[in-house]
Amino acid sequence: MSVFLGVDLGWYGKPSGLASVVPDGPGLRLRNVTRLEAADEILDWIRIEMQDEDGVVGVDAPTIITRQTGIRDAERELNKDFRRFHAGCHAANLGLPFAPLVLAFSRRLADAGFRHGADIQAQATGRFQIEIHPHAASVRLFGLERIVKYKRGRRAERAAELARLRGLMLSRLPMLDPPLALTLPEIPERGPTKPVEDQIDAVLCAYIAAHWWWWGKARNTVYGSNTEGFIVVPGRPTLAASVASIPARSSGCAASPNAGSG
Repeated sequence: MSVFLGVDLGWYGKPSGLASVVPDGPGLRLRNVTRLEAADEILDWIRIEMQDEDGVVGVDAPTIITRQTGIRDAERELNKDFRRFHAGCHAANLGLPFAPLVLAFSRRLADAGFRHGADIQAQATGRFQIEIHPHAASVRLFGLERIVKYKRGRRAERAAELARLRGLMLSRLPMLDPPLALTLPEIPERGPTKPVEDQIDAVLCAYIAAHWWWWGKARNTVYGSNTEGFIVVPGRPTLAASVASIPARSSGCAASPNAGSG
């Protein structure tokens, strides 16, 4: 059995959302979702969830950065396709303050046996880590004209958009191929929405990891390379039941360097 983990990494040392997805019959099911802060706790959680199984960890953060300045080829290529959806991503380079933290996390994954997986075949054996961009993935998976804008704005606006994303995931992920059976945390009526946001993001990260393993390059796009950094984005859903004909709900900026951070 392969296990698929999602890590909505706290780029600046803040808490990270974590989720695990496992095979269940012809599809997948969400097994666990949580939020942790310390890197040691996160790695311990990954070890416990994986046990001795193969699988993929999908990380919402740069996992390979080689350039001291500028933008990676992966980001430049992705932006060409997704900027019009407001789903572009900003540069990741070694001169930015988050670089040491995210690269240290990727190295620890590598030490645990997770090699960079830009070139794996579908349903390959082994342990892999991939970088993902949930905004671009949501555009593809849910057929959106613009990203769901739940990262910025007043609390009421963010909560409403986060509820929209939650609804899209609950209604559409069970229809895709592979289908995912899931429940998600409720959006609180008061107080911070960030803890729930991190966990919902992590579930999407885990599904992207599973989709990559399930279909490989046949139904996913890889921007960049294993040498200078890469980002995996699912292709348009081919489905268990295609979401292409289902209209997105109403309302919906380019992702900032901490747009996916914990």
